[in-house]
Amino acid sequence: MRRYRITITGIVQGVGFRPFIYNLAKSMGLKGWVGNTDSNVVIEVEADEKILSGFIQSIKAKSPVLAKIETLNYEELPVKGFTDFEIRQSEAVSRGNIFISPDVCTCGDCIKELKDPENRRYEYPFINCTNCGPRFTIIKDIPYDREKTTMGCFEMCRPCALEYTDPSDRRYHAQPVSCRDCGPVLAIADENGKFISRLDGREPPDSRQCLEYITGIIKSGRIAAVKGIGGYHLACDALDSSAVGRLRSRKNRDDKPFALMMKNLEIIQNYCHVNEKEKQLLESPASPIVLLRKKEDIVLPWEIAHLNSYLGVMLPYNPIHHILFEQENFPEVLVMTSGNLSSEPIFYKDEEAIQGLVGIADAFLTNDREIYIRTDDSVTRVFKDKEYIIRRSRGYVPIPVKLDTKKLLGVDDAVELPSVLACGGELKNVFCLNKGNMFYLSHHIGDLENESTNRAFVHAVEHFKKLFDIAPRHIAYDLHPNYFSSQYGLEYDAGYKAGVQHHKAHIASCMAENGLSGELIGVSFDGTGYGEDGRIWGGEFFRGGYYGFERAGSLEYVMMPGGDSAVKHPWKMALGYLYSAGVQIPHTSEDGREHRLLGDINDGEIAFVQKMLEKKLNCPETSSMGRFFDAVSALLGVKTDISYEGQAAIELEYYAVDRAAEPYEVMLDTGGTGGFVIRTHMIIRQLLCDMEAGSSLETIASRFHATVAEIVLRGCCEIRKTCGLNRVVLSGGVFQNLTLLAMSSELLEKNGFQVYTHSQLPANDGGIALGQAIMAIASSIART
Repeated sequence: MRRYRITITGIVQGVGFRPFIYNLAKSMGLKGWVGNTDSNVVIEVEADEKILSGFIQSIKAKSPVLAKIETLNYEELPVKGFTDFEIRQSEAVSRGNIFISPDVCTCGDCIKELKDPENRRYEYPFINCTNCGPRFTIIKDIPYDREKTTMGCFEMCRPCALEYTDPSDRRYHAQPVSCRDCGPVLAIADENGKFISRLDGREPPDSRQCLEYITGIIKSGRIAAVKGIGGYHLACDALDSSAVGRLRSRKNRDDKPFALMMKNLEIIQNYCHVNEKEKQLLESPASPIVLLRKKEDIVLPWEIAHLNSYLGVMLPYNPIHHILFEQENFPEVLVMTSGNLSSEPIFYKDEEAIQGLVGIADAFLTNDREIYIRTDDSVTRVFKDKEYIIRRSRGYVPIPVKLDTKKLLGVDDAVELPSVLACGGELKNVFCLNKGNMFYLSHHIGDLENESTNRAFVHAVEHFKKLFDIAPRHIAYDLHPNYFSSQYGLEYDAGYKAGVQHHKAHIASCMAENGLSGELIGVSFDGTGYGEDGRIWGGEFFRGGYYGFERAGSLEYVMMPGGDSAVKHPWKMALGYLYSAGVQIPHTSEDGREHRLLGDINDGEIAFVQKMLEKKLNCPETSSMGRFFDAVSALLGVKTDISYEGQAAIELEYYAVDRAAEPYEVMLDTGGTGGFVIRTHMIIRQLLCDMEAGSSLETIASRFHATVAEIVLRGCCEIRKTCGLNRVVLSGGVFQNLTLLAMSSELLEKNGFQVYTHSQLPANDGGIALGQAIMAIASSIART
């Protein structure tokens, strides 16, 4: 008989791990104890070596569904003579790597209780257990104990306390455990934000009345603001076109698609094609929004997702959602969009939400359980039977990305890895903090373009530093001098700071996610990124690795009239490309027939922009592939002005139906210095010829997508020819276009390249912080 101390790291707190160990040890007749430290689970047992081996195998094979074991180590100690097995209270010790469970959708057991009239938690809006419920959004500090969460102010009643302290109960140490006698309560406010204190003679209205009230609001075609796990949603009947249109108008949201919540998987399958991997994502504990191809014969209001082949759909994931969908004659499909103002973060504090959403919502369903950290819904999709995440937030964060950093960087074990704060970009901001090999990427912060989002960024950075006990001494930031995240990084008190070029960070992020080391080819296509020559990059080819990338090629520079104004008005970008191609408006064909390009744009505006181009006034140069897509979309009349980022390109993809289309001829100029240049003006001329010949919109859109895929291939072949590299990483927001991604990757693979894409992290700017972090570490190592 020997005593062993077993230390387990990973997501092992708040997921029922200690009662699992307790019951397993009891079943095997083991004596000892189990407890939490700040970051780990520690077990001591007395057993012989054979029984210990069986115990460890059972831990690995049978651990709770939400648990994720990262490491399991044990050491032998002198025998103490334990007489029983017990669960000990949490201890504060020196913190190692820290793992916290993300927020998890309501589990099947809780849903059964929620729908059982005989159960004491029947229709209780805050039902949860160790297998489900809020985690990240309510935790203030670790260890994950009730007093360190926003549930600390709710004293458990006797029945809840008995469950909480019974190791055989699935609510043992479930920190948010409560019932209607001791837990949070619902409240409702009217369209003026005034709390309703009396309904049907009752004061205050009880939970059932609150739910009936908000149900009536939604069923009658009005808009409800509903407090969820990570913030407020705006909800309405998705099959009521008037309600959807009203929500779009009130929220000043012109065309951006709305997310939908559908009652169950069967309803989703009525509206969308769902494959097995998509089903797994929909029903996963994270319960994200999944982009699904909609069926051709369905009838949904066009206001939901204009000119989009996909719908963003999620299943109910918290008790309130499940209760609402069970109400009589309740809609089977809801619009469920973030409760925020245009370009601002989701509201999560009750007073701010009510003040901010007055005039949009017709009623508010709120509660008194505080949300400590706001978290948007995650958005994902499937590419080649793998998850291809678009926005990583609720349900995923704060699970760290684990890298074998020393192996990736080619350094020996003696090298100490610094902790880095990588500040991310300006749009879709996500920052990253690492502790050794664990890289903690934040939830989706949003676009750092206003004070409220900037405050959210600063608050989240401080929260992560405290939660994971990280005091970064290295800072990584984007080169753009005007980004709030870059300014924050430059002002941060740190021993070492590294500016990382935007598109290089994209490539490094995808490399790290795929566990790639050494040198390779990187293709980074997006909308905007500050280049090392002071111009706007975005259509870039690189060769190299974490210690440095060389720009091997790019699209040719084109003037961008009005700077950022051209992003919102793609017709201006179209004029920039026409000017580069030597084409005037109106354009006259060779047979003398006049073709009025950009026909919906005023002649005076066109003339003004043309003069800007001629005089090169406020016309910064860009190599951006995103702007190339914008220009083509405008030329084809798909979208000349946009109301949300990437809209022109997204709607252009809608028409690219022929994946076997013949590309236009691609001219790659290798004659200059600084790498090859793709002559885009040649492509524009060929595209105009197709337009003059009367080719269909679908034909030209398909040929353009095929051409961009050909650009990817030609650029990679040129680099392989000169330096022999054969691995290719595809990153950047443009590669969220699955038509282009599929065409490009298939073309590269047919030509003998190994192709790597994103999966765990977004290809867009929501993923660059990881690349910034690992390049900053590489830079630091190279200096020593």
